[in-house]
Amino acid sequence: MKRLTAAMLVMASLFGAQTASAVDFNVRIINLSNGIYYTPFLVAAHPAGTSIFTVGQPASANLQAMAEGGDISGLVTDLQGLGATIAENPAGGLLAPASETSVDLNTDGTSNELLTIVAMLLPTNDAFAGLNAVQIPTEPGTYVYDVPAYDAGTEANDELLTGGGAPGAAGVPADPGMLAGTGGTGAAAADANPNVHIHRGTLGDLDAAGGVSDLDSSVHRWLNPVIRVVVTVR
Repeated sequence: MKRLTAAMLVMASLFGAQTASAVDFNVRIINLSNGIYYTPFLVAAHPAGTSIFTVGQPASANLQAMAEGGDISGLVTDLQGLGATIAENPAGGLLAPASETSVDLNTDGTSNELLTIVAMLLPTNDAFAGLNAVQIPTEPGTYVYDVPAYDAGTEANDELLTGGGAPGAAGVPADPGMLAGTGGTGAAAADANPNVHIHRGTLGDLDAAGGVSDLDSSVHRWLNPVIRVVVTVR
């Protein structure tokens, strides 16, 4: 009888350890920029010790696809393999300047205790907003994170609006605000740092029919942070 009681206590302890991190929470994403749009966001809670990117290390092929063209499907597959709790495209498309979106997540029944949020910045070559594997709070309350943009390090920041977007295809895919120019010669060559690193921001210029960039420095320039994430734990 004592052995059975001890075994039951161990099982109860294990069950408590598995569910102690279960959190019901809301994630609110706010666009802090003047002229930047975001491709569909990927929001995920995932297990400790896992991540979809590491600053200072080369981007994976799936991270590159997201950072250069906004394609989150490969990262979704990666996260599904980890048993992550995933929300795709909470804004239902692009997130425009002065806009926000939100989504509810619940990690009940999982070991998912880290939060990651990513999306590509448009118009850029390979910039992405990245909240990288932060611990999800368990105490009820509101938690605010100001999030920087990273450079995937996979493409030169030439700032030329070429319709590129496939991994390895040079150029900026699009300017959803339709305020970009044409005729640029190229703002920058390949990054000196080929790993994921903090983005230095868009340069742009004021020549709509030439110059080094197709982007308008009076509209498209941005500084970190680029989004605000508000996590409300219920």
